[in-house]
Amino acid sequence: MTKPIDLYYWPTPNGWKITIALAEMDLPYTLHMVNIGAGDQFKPDFLKIAPNNRMPAIVDHNGPDGAPVSIFESGAILQYLARKTGQFCGGTERERIAVDQWLMWQMGGLGPMAGQAHHFLKYAPAMDPPNDLPYAKDRYRNETARLYGVLDRQLADNEFVAGDFFSIADMAIWPWASLWEGQQQVLDDKPHMARWLETVGARKGVIAGRAVAAEMRSNLQSDKKAQDMLFKRKP
Repeated sequence: MTKPIDLYYWPTPNGWKITIALAEMDLPYTLHMVNIGAGDQFKPDFLKIAPNNRMPAIVDHNGPDGAPVSIFESGAILQYLARKTGQFCGGTERERIAVDQWLMWQMGGLGPMAGQAHHFLKYAPAMDPPNDLPYAKDRYRNETARLYGVLDRQLADNEFVAGDFFSIADMAIWPWASLWEGQQQVLDDKPHMARWLETVGARKGVIAGRAVAAEMRSNLQSDKKAQDMLFKRKP
């Protein structure tokens, strides 16, 4: 009997990537909450699955050759699930190249830059003591804006990020891009990105994935305990 995938998750942009993918691919899964504000990501049992103490992570009990496999890093999980199902990864080698390069663009560019924008614009000024750093705020706000300009130009000639088909690249980028307001961005000069945000956000799988455990999402600007766990904990 096929067992559901075990998903280790918290409602963040990286977590949403995988709940969206599982919904879009119609894959059954068992949800395991990893409360990153409480330090669950540092528990020994979780570190066996995700040694970098970051969620999301999965365990597929029906992995390669029928044996279980555990996978960490959201981009690697997306690639694995796309290969496993044969969905959302492109139908030709050129399409697969396009998907992979935009997925890597998110993993290496937009995710880290937008994440730092969130940190220095929203969270650092609310810490005790406050860390209101104009240079850091400008640096990451401006780099995020540059990246959204790249995305808008790509979407000027393509319905979705990698072409005329919805893919894991869209699943990876949309959760971060959907939070553009918290990154102090504007869409007035990015009409193609705005159109894409609306189109992707209206998909049933995206709506379902984004909604998973939404009530657990906390406000880090006021949760001092979570701030200490996430931002001050020593390795």
